[in-house]
Amino acid sequence: MPSNNNQGYSYNSSGTNSQGNHYCSRDYGSSAANSNSYHYSNTDGSYYYSNPNGSTYHQSSSGTSTYTAPSGDTYRSSGGSSSGGKK
Repeated sequence: MPSNNNQGYSYNSSGTNSQGNHYCSRDYGSSAANSNSYHYSNTDGSYYYSNPNGSTYHQSSSGTSTYTAPSGDTYRSSGGSSSGGKK
């Protein structure tokens, strides 16, 4: 896959499976907390990000989202409004 050095990453792989779900994997190098980050998005509207800083974000098809910070703190919201809670 072609490198995209202007963005600070290179592509590992990307594509769409037979169900129409999309994924993309990127290499941010050894200096990133999570060098091999990725995201996927599904036809039901759900998606998931594993970010180079070590955080993750998931949104379900029902609109519930979960963000986990690099520290491990987890924040959840339901239907698009944040609960502001920390778990």
